[in-house]
Amino acid sequence: MADNETTVPSFRPVVGVVGAGQLARMMWPPAVELDIDLRLLAARGTDSAARVIPATMVGDERGLADLERFAAGLDVLTFDHEHVPTAHLHTLESGGVRVRPGPHALPYATDKAVMRRGLREAGFAVPSFEVIESVDDLPSAVEKVGGWPVVLKTARGGYDGRGVWVAESVEQASDAFAARVPVVVEERVPFVRELAALVARAPSGQAVSYPVVESVQRDGNCVEVLAPAPGLSEQTSIAAQRLARDVAATVDVVGVLAAELFELEDGSVLVNELAMRPH
Repeated sequence: MADNETTVPSFRPVVGVVGAGQLARMMWPPAVELDIDLRLLAARGTDSAARVIPATMVGDERGLADLERFAAGLDVLTFDHEHVPTAHLHTLESGGVRVRPGPHALPYATDKAVMRRGLREAGFAVPSFEVIESVDDLPSAVEKVGGWPVVLKTARGGYDGRGVWVAESVEQASDAFAARVPVVVEERVPFVRELAALVARAPSGQAVSYPVVESVQRDGNCVEVLAPAPGLSEQTSIAAQRLARDVAATVDVVGVLAAELFELEDGSVLVNELAMRPH
């Protein structure tokens, strides 16, 4: 080495992903391009991402011991799903692990009651709702949200259409209470279509928005995404992007947030769901 040459220290970030589904698998090509050491905690070695990412640990995604073992040596811990117990994430964070988006923010994606209450208290536009524990409380809740039909959502454990029912009577609502968790009773919103606004936010608070998309749902599953959303007015697009950034700042998300929205006839939007994971 010549006297005038200097050695530039190299830093290869080590990012751990809890979960090994299709979203984790999509992270692999960009991780290679960015020279990121990507590691997985998979429930099974046959999971989608585990088949292609060599650094895969098979373990219990809900068990603290396996999470602690996996987190050792990571620069950042993130997820491709939102079903890790929040208490475990607080334990990891208190032990010095960087958890993103963070256990303080994740309940807004894992608990619909927490999300609805928190966003309403912060002044965001959400559907009219009530949270109840028993089917006996349903008639009163239905009256408060504007009458039948209503949408019933289990506060925890639902995803991709699971844990969601449209009911026009008490008799049609019994399945929603079988899981014995709180149920969110919502007005059935007469929306025009569903939109999603994606934002990425840094620890500093700096954020970037992506074009608003239209998501086409079938039986609770997204079957098609149109990007950018066709025919979306500039006013609604700007409002949706601003809304996503404001929500991310309010709940202090670090990482990627998707605000799933209802577009109404007048061009305004309501927050339907929040997702905090790579998309």
